[in-house]
Formats: sequence, C-alpha cells, structure tokens
Amino acid sequence: MNTTTQPLITIAIDGYSSSGKSSMARQLAKTIGYRYIDSGAMYRAVTLYAMQHNMISDDLAIDEQSLIAALPEIDIDFQVDGERQYTLLNGVNVESDIRSMAVSNRVSPVSAIPAVRHALVKMQQQMGQQKGIVMDGRDIGTTVFPDAEMKVFVNASAQTRAQRRLSELIEKGVATTYEEVLSNVINRDHIDETRAESPLRKADDAIALDNSTMSIEEQNQWLLNLYNDTIANL
Repeated sequence: MNTTTQPLITIAIDGYSSSGKSSMARQLAKTIGYRYIDSGAMYRAVTLYAMQHNMISDDLAIDEQSLIAALPEIDIDFQVDGERQYTLLNGVNVESDIRSMAVSNRVSPVSAIPAVRHALVKMQQQMGQQKGIVMDGRDIGTTVFPDAEMKVFVNASAQTRAQRRLSELIEKGVATTYEEVLSNVINRDHIDETRAESPLRKADDAIALDNSTMSIEEQNQWLLNLYNDTIANL
C-alpha cells in the first residue's frame, strides 16, 4: 500500500485492445493504494450512449453533430463495490453493456472523433489532478498525462489478445466466435493506429512490455517492480 513517506505519482499504462493492460493497472492500483481509471470504459460509455440514442447505425455511420451536441449531457463516473469497479453512465451502472461485442465493434470510430477525445481527455486530466492515479488507455502517456512519472506500453500478438478476449466473453455468457473477436481486434488496432487525433503509439519514454507468454501473476509482479524502481529513483 502507498504510505505518506512515498510521493504520489501518475502512472500511465497504454497499449492495444485486450492486451491485459486494464487488469494489470487495476491490480497495481489496488496494491499500492491508488485510484484506478479505465479510460477505455469512458469511450465505451460514450459509444453506448450514441447507440441508445440512435446516433450510430449498424454500418458504423455516426451522426457526429448530434453526438458532439450531446457531450455536455454525458456524465461518466466509476463506482467501487468490494473487489469490482463499475462504470456509471449518467448514474446508471452500464459495466456489462459496455463490454458487449456490439459496443466493441463501434467504439473505435466513436473514439476517433476529435471532439469526443477532447471532452474525455479533459475529464481524465481532471480526475488525475491530485496524482496517486493509475490510468490505462490508448493515449494516456502521450496526450492525457505526457509528464507522467511512470509510463508503460503493453502489447501481445493479435491472436493471443483475441483468445484472451474470447475467454472473457465466454465467461460472461456472450455468444461469439474466435474469428469474430480476432477480426474485431485487428480492425480496432488499425483504427487506433491510424486515427488523426491522438493515434495509439508508444511514448518515447514509456517502457515496453510484450506479455504474450506471461502469466497474470508475472505481469502484475513486473509492473509492481517497475513502480518500486520508479519511486526509488525519484
């Protein structure tokens, strides 16, 4: 746990979809007593709002003007209940809804809209003003917190990430196939890497981690060791 003798820092963990960065970030925050923010959940919540209000069609055509106009009405927060953290969209727990394949298939194009990114980046920066935060996403170390004291960039093969995502969905009772999940992973990678606004990339001062062959315990220990080294060298 974090103690008063240790300085509070900002920890930015970026990486590809289904690379395990959220689980790692969440566990590190719990271990050191920091607040954890899943920025990807925030983009998923905006996507769910757009779907609920018929602002995005099955062919991914987005009514950008309506969505941008609605941004001030979208409130996103997080609630911790025991060991679990839930995403709240305008006060409603939408954690299960935002993890669906329907949202997964639409979140990247919504996330690529500059006005959406600007609104959520501002919200994320406000959340991290006091430091003592672990935030994961696609542009945390490059755009949201470019001065973060600790930055990590996580990756794994698309096949490994698709299998991990499939296992999660099956466990939640979601009907899908490996081929559908792999296609979604590859498509999201392409959109994330090539979008004009804050594309996914490793920050120059981030530490790279390929966790394709690592266990969850090994990943968590690696991240904790890096945190301890970072604090020791401040």
